[in-house]
Amino acid sequence: MVITSHHNVSISENHKKPLLKQKYPDKHNHYHVKEFFTFDYNTGIVNDWNQNRVVFASEDFIVGLIEGLEEEVGQAASVVMYRIGQEWGKKDASVFHKWFEQEYSSNIPLERLNLAYILEAWWWPFTAQGWGNWEVDMSDQKNGFIFVNIFDSAVARTLGDVGKPVCHIYAGLLAGFFSNLVKKSLSCIEIQCYSMGETYCKFLLGKQERIDAATFWMNEGAGAKDIEKRLHQGAYLG
Repeated sequence: MVITSHHNVSISENHKKPLLKQKYPDKHNHYHVKEFFTFDYNTGIVNDWNQNRVVFASEDFIVGLIEGLEEEVGQAASVVMYRIGQEWGKKDASVFHKWFEQEYSSNIPLERLNLAYILEAWWWPFTAQGWGNWEVDMSDQKNGFIFVNIFDSAVARTLGDVGKPVCHIYAGLLAGFFSNLVKKSLSCIEIQCYSMGETYCKFLLGKQERIDAATFWMNEGAGAKDIEKRLHQGAYLG
């Protein structure tokens, strides 16, 4: 988890960049922990490939955070987790703009680049940090929504089969980042979760009216496939 940009942290010169990055500055597929992170054992500081300071969180931390929120605010815990993710996504988008330009030596505005290319560049660090692999389905982008699949979600993997969606922080993260990227207000909801016995987590990202419709259908018992079908048919709430 990135906790701050390198611009705000004093880092010794010898630990600014991973050794592999110094040797292969154009290498971008850096998924291995020893390649992606730089560990300064003298100071206890860990920095990632893009020179951002990070902190590692255990599964016990994830469980404690969620159970603590549920004890404090009850059912509103999911909303709090979503808001946390949303703010994280907004701030991470700003950090991403900076390191993307440095990593790829690009002076071209992001909105003029291939969207799939940008998204893969953004998610690489999350894969390296243990947040899971992903798959983005943009075939319905022209209709105002997209689907995102997350494989091996850190939250769902930790909580196990609890019979309900639990990856609210992911939904908020996607909403915050994509809203910043496209300069439009977007919302997100998890319509399928590993913690519901599924093999992966599925998120719907789009305008609020579509998310409201999906939320209503889920509360009525609709599954992910049914929700997809209704959206493709142009269904909305009356």
